Amino acid sequence: MQCACTWSGPPGGRSSALPVSRRAQTLGLLLGLASACVLWLGGCAAEDKAAQNPASQAVPVTVAIAVEKPVWVELSAIGRVEPKETVQVKARVSGEIKSVGFEEGEEVKAGDVLFAIDRDPFEAALNQAKANLARDEVNLEDAKTDQARYEKLRRAAAISEEGFLHARDKAKALEATVKADRAALEAATVQLNYCTIRSPIEGRTGDLLVRRGNVVKADDPAPLVVINRLAPIYVTFAVPEQELPRIRRYHQEAQQAGHPLEASASARGENTPLAGSLTFIDNTVDPSTGTINLKATFPNQDRRLWPGQFVDVVLRLTRIPRAVVIPNEAIQAGQTGPSVFVAKPDDTAELREIVKGLRAGGETIVEKGVSAGERVVTDGQLRLAPGARVEVKDSAQAPGGKAG
Repeated sequence: MQCACTWSGPPGGRSSALPVSRRAQTLGLLLGLASACVLWLGGCAAEDKAAQNPASQAVPVTVAIAVEKPVWVELSAIGRVEPKETVQVKARVSGEIKSVGFEEGEEVKAGDVLFAIDRDPFEAALNQAKANLARDEVNLEDAKTDQARYEKLRRAAAISEEGFLHARDKAKALEATVKADRAALEAATVQLNYCTIRSPIEGRTGDLLVRRGNVVKADDPAPLVVINRLAPIYVTFAVPEQELPRIRRYHQEAQQAGHPLEASASARGENTPLAGSLTFIDNTVDPSTGTINLKATFPNQDRRLWPGQFVDVVLRLTRIPRAVVIPNEAIQAGQTGPSVFVAKPDDTAELREIVKGLRAGGETIVEKGVSAGERVVTDGQLRLAPGARVEVKDSAQAPGGKAG
């Protein structure tokens, strides 16, 4: 019995039958094509799986070598320069400015004459006080003589008791008048001395706000000039309140050792910092910022620091003789804590959890998890997985030698 299959033939509705041998050949061809497609798809899937497997190919990374070395524990902050002393010079008597003894912006010493106010009215007042004192001293002497004479007459019963008491009271009143005259004379002398205004401190003068010929008033709120002491000078800076226990501990240890904590300050654009020392810890933490203010004192003999200037401040707390440090960029944050990828000698990556220590600038102290000499990955961690092969592109020592 012979089977046949039909197919759509050419236009016109004609059909033809295929023999069994032809149908077997067609089925064989279709099965061969299907097998080839399955093999090709399997190969693509294997290639994709190989590309997704990190252990199957080396990942290019940059590494740095963990270094053991002495490390300074430091704190860095932005500080503001303040004069150690500042004085607003004001007139204490009213009068005309007769002379100015300095140029604005000039350095002056303590005791230098800054201004001279017209002395004539005050010299006249002084002379008047002297004359009053001289007159009343003469009257007092006469009154004392009368009192002594009346005392003798009273003993001889030549005058009444009332006459003696009157003479005694008159002498006492003149004694009080003489004391008042002497006080007035001292006040007039002080007022005359106020006509010469001297610098109370050594420092640099600012903008001159009055000139010769101006009339000034006593205790006017506006100063005549402002003087700032530039050497030594303060730098005020703030640190987080959580650093306060460490600062206090190291500050106390330094004082017991006979020296303050070292500090350095450098203006923007300067490479050589100025050396100073910590001299003040505020007694209150600022609740609005959570910081505490500190002050360091600098000699500033060369006037490198200027009031109002912003500077970079570094406070040295202590020195760790042996510490393992790695670059900051090698450390990753994880759910269980900080970790790093270590490039092992066989060029495979190992993920390690670490215990971080102090940090400053571009490096961090590692207290546990990494040993000196090991290579830590600083770039390329995102493409790594534990056990992945690595290809080191570059390696370098951990920089610096400071922590804070």
